[in-house]
Parts: sequence; structure tokens; C-alpha cells
Amino acid sequence: MRILLVEDDDFVRSRLKEVLERNGYKVDTATDGEEGYALGDTEPYDAVVLDIGLPRMDGISVLKSWRKEGRKMPVLILTARDDWSEKVAGFDAGADDYVTKPYSSEEVLARLRALIRRASGNASPRLTCGAVELDTRSGRAFVDGSPINLTAQEYRILDYFMHHKGKVISRTELTEHIYDQDFDLDSNTIEVFIGRLRKKIGREYIRTARGLGYRMDESAKRRS
Repeated sequence: MRILLVEDDDFVRSRLKEVLERNGYKVDTATDGEEGYALGDTEPYDAVVLDIGLPRMDGISVLKSWRKEGRKMPVLILTARDDWSEKVAGFDAGADDYVTKPYSSEEVLARLRALIRRASGNASPRLTCGAVELDTRSGRAFVDGSPINLTAQEYRILDYFMHHKGKVISRTELTEHIYDQDFDLDSNTIEVFIGRLRKKIGREYIRTARGLGYRMDESAKRRS
């Protein structure tokens, strides 16, 4: 999953970016409101962590502009500890949730996981597709109840598929959401990882939609 982090404090931004990347997210950062707005308005993010007190363009204005332009990605705002007015203004501008400063990294991660699940129509932290299960809290995958070993890239691909079951996902979309901005879109890396993933969970779960991309098939059944 690809996250945009908009935070002007260098220490907070670098620390939170490290935590997010350690937990499997691909993170783009912005240090002011104008840069954050531009990225959020043009790039496909699965969620945004947005500080309210930003230079050049405050977080509330950034959020209002995104929503006015039809940008629907879930947004987690960072607010002052006791400033209820910031929270109200954030929700009125289109925020989905908030965390007060100082915050714990675990709380930010938990709230982001919940926002991403809800945005894709999933209520439970344990996602299922036939015999395949993904526990988003622990980052572990199971087939028929038995844990399977996945590389970091295999997990990111399965995570994205599980959050978008039944939807045809193009190779470009998949690449944009799980790789860095400078990833080579012409490489066959995606196909290699999908091939490895199919061997581990069962080929029938990831169907190829010729000329369009791939689909995680909710109706797939394990072969005996």
C-alpha cells in the first residue's frame, strides 16, 4: 500500500516514515502544504497522513482542496492534543480519522490499517478469499489455516489483491501502489512475483484478465 505523509517537522516525518516502511508501506513525503496538495492531487495513494499545522498551505486547506477535486483517499489527520476545534475542522473538511500529538506509532498504524480496510469495503482485520487468509495486524498469511512464508514483495502484492477482491487490477495500478515512484514499469518483476505467489496460495486465486490485468477470484476453490 502507498502512503502520503505530509509533515513539516523533520524528526517526526523521518521517524514516522521509517515506522511505516518497516511495516510494509511505500511512503512518499511532503514537507509543506503546497507540495502535499500537489502529490495528493496527482498520485494514487491508498491513504494520507496529514499534519494540520503546515507551512505555505495549512492541512485543512489541503484537505478541502482534495475533496473539492474529488480525491477520495482516506485521510488521517495529526492534531494538537487538546484542540477539539482542529478535530472538528478536520472532519468537516473531509478527514476520516485523527491522531493527537504526541502519538504512538502503533496507534497510527492501527488507524491506517482500519482506514484502508474500510475504504475497500472490509470491516475485519482478517481478510479472506476462499482458503486464503491475511491477518493485517500481524502481517501473516495462511492457506487452509496453515501459515505460509512470503517475501516482503509477495506480501505487498497479496495485501493489495485481498483488499480489492473481485476487481480487475492493471499491472500499472499494482506497480503504482506497491513500488517506489522510480520503479521500472517495463520490467517483468510483477509477473515474476505473481508467479511465485500463485505457487504458494494456489494458481486459481489470482486470475489473469487478458489485456487488462489480474483479479483475486472470490469464487475460487482449492483443488484437492
